[in-house]
Amino acid sequence: MSIDVTRLDADEFDEWDRAVDRSPEATVFHRSAVLERLADYTGAELHALVGYKGQEPVGLLPLFEVEKGPMRAAFSPPPAAWAEYLGPARLNMAKLSRRKAERRHQGLLDGCFEYVAETIDPAVTRIDTGPGYDDVRPFQWAGYEVEPQYTYVVELTDEADLLDRFSSDARSNIDASYDVDYAVRAEGERAVGRILDQVERRYREQDRPVSMPTAFVDDLVGALPDGALRPYVCRVDGEFVGGILALADDDTVYRWIGGVRPERDVPLPVNDLLDWRVMTDALADGRSRYDLVGAGAERINEYKAKFAPDLETSYRVHSNPMLFDAASWAYEQFERRRLSMAGDGTDGRSGLLSGVAAGLFDRK
Repeated sequence: MSIDVTRLDADEFDEWDRAVDRSPEATVFHRSAVLERLADYTGAELHALVGYKGQEPVGLLPLFEVEKGPMRAAFSPPPAAWAEYLGPARLNMAKLSRRKAERRHQGLLDGCFEYVAETIDPAVTRIDTGPGYDDVRPFQWAGYEVEPQYTYVVELTDEADLLDRFSSDARSNIDASYDVDYAVRAEGERAVGRILDQVERRYREQDRPVSMPTAFVDDLVGALPDGALRPYVCRVDGEFVGGILALADDDTVYRWIGGVRPERDVPLPVNDLLDWRVMTDALADGRSRYDLVGAGAERINEYKAKFAPDLETSYRVHSNPMLFDAASWAYEQFERRRLSMAGDGTDGRSGLLSGVAAGLFDRK
């Protein structure tokens, strides 16, 4: 099936966002305001691809072109920005027969593959799909490697039903009275940096140094609609003890960044209360899903599973497995060297492959 794939320019992003609004597979990360700031933050070139059947849009694929020396790569989303999901998002296919929908989907990706080969010609491609995108067979048929990824999603119904579904310890943590002066609420822009600082320190305590995307997040605060990015904070005796940055689209709230272990001992379950406040606010706003963002770490999953979430699958798609594996190894060596040289004024980068790898892979 012939699908015409076109790259939209910035002055056409109203058309892009209208398609995002109509796609059941698009996420908040697909919105043009997020994509533009991702490109600025990572120094990548955005290719906002739309597939058309005649005049009708049938799918989207945002790609970011990254160049390191002689090597070029294509990502969706770009690395090191903590954007969780991107990849393809289909639309206007719900009423089609399976045969027609699959042919249209294949035509969309064939057009994207052709565009990528002719325009970017990357040595490595990596795409992290959203949990709503459930058919990666065209990537496999085209020779890409596909790895499943997982997340937990809580179905938001009403408060009584939610609590009834939670584990007994989650219910008691949320319902209990605490002999301490505390508050859990969404705060203003100034709380963003406090949450990011706490997360960065927690990662460093675990010998997992990261650089938080502070500039990117700060830009999103002003670029997204009111309420789309909310910093939720727990304070005890007026002092910050924990927080979560939540992102929202029309239907889903994402537990994006935060929710790490508090740095001081306090007599209340900080993260249970934070997650509960995010969920109750989402319900009040008419949203029906709370994506806990990730279900691949056994220790953390034990905490997330007590909210009775559904397990949903997304996919990591990548090309050139040998180079991908070599770059992964080089990045591990780069991280070890960087840690050993911390504080001497250098970042430990050595060689083209290590430099490329350091930019190609993020916290996942």
